[in-house]
Amino acid sequence: MSVGTVASRYAKSLIELAEQKKVVEEVYQDMLLFNSIASANRGLMLALKSPVVRHEKKLAILKAIFKDKVNPVSYSIFEIITRKNRESILDSIAAEFITQYNTYKGIQKAVVTTSVPLNPTLRAKFNAIVADATGRTVELEEKVDEKLIGGYVLRVGDRQIDASLKSRLNELKLELLD
Repeated sequence: MSVGTVASRYAKSLIELAEQKKVVEEVYQDMLLFNSIASANRGLMLALKSPVVRHEKKLAILKAIFKDKVNPVSYSIFEIITRKNRESILDSIAAEFITQYNTYKGIQKAVVTTSVPLNPTLRAKFNAIVADATGRTVELEEKVDEKLIGGYVLRVGDRQIDASLKSRLNELKLELLD
């Protein structure tokens, strides 16, 4: 079974458990915390993925880092996953939980890359475009890339709209080469 499928199942179970215990928001914050710690500390994920490190030691590491910082529901998933010898995919489970949480809450993440920072009017227009297309609340991440020269690149899920001058110039260049 693929890592994505397994992570999705654990994340779905965790959301259902959090709903029953009425701690969905707390577990969401815990998964964000886990993701930030795991991405900032490469050694943690190397230890969790290592076949040499015993499972008891991995659980002790997780306990030392997270036991007092996370909700008991979140910590219980760490224990269950470690008992099932799946601690190497904890980062995937946390990421999948965040994705499923956004779906559960009706939130659509979008990334817009422009050559200059957005002003409030443009930000509102991009929010409206994504909201109209998806019917969800928009969480817009803004990036600035001066190499675009002008225009924008909007990414929503696996769809991308590239309306940048850089891409148009590349298209013209290809046409001239033909």
